[in-house]
Amino acid sequence: MENFKRVLVVNRMSEYCRDAVQAGVSIARRYGSELMVLHIATNPEGTMSMAGGALNAPSAIPDEVKNYASIRERAKDELDQMIGQEIRAGLPIKVIIKEGKPVDEIMQVVKDEKIDLMVLLAHEEGRIEHMLFGRDNDAILRRMPCSILLIKREPEAVNW
Repeated sequence: MENFKRVLVVNRMSEYCRDAVQAGVSIARRYGSELMVLHIATNPEGTMSMAGGALNAPSAIPDEVKNYASIRERAKDELDQMIGQEIRAGLPIKVIIKEGKPVDEIMQVVKDEKIDLMVLLAHEEGRIEHMLFGRDNDAILRRMPCSILLIKREPEAVNW
């Protein structure tokens, strides 16, 4: 692990990315790595309209997409609070904010910052994050020049 000097956590403004951030913080503390958190903002409505077909109809946009802005805001507030706690505890964290195509933005940051290890949430089927970024994870895995740690969340119970 001593070769993981520069760690990047990718946060896609999701309430589920907390697990990835916690993993990145843990690695940085344990191995004395430099930690960066990349926020990627994406407009789900723009993504949906680009998808074509029936998804262009306003009635076809899932409630999850309509609520994405409030979910994103809650996630950002929670993440800012968590990062703030770590910074106050002495862990230097560089925050990078990008907007655009996730694969392109992540690739550029990995190259610019000379990242050794990227920590990324493994998205689950059926979640808005998977719909927006699921294919991007595949592209990221194939194209990244660094090691990648995928953080998987435990599935939640389904209430019938």
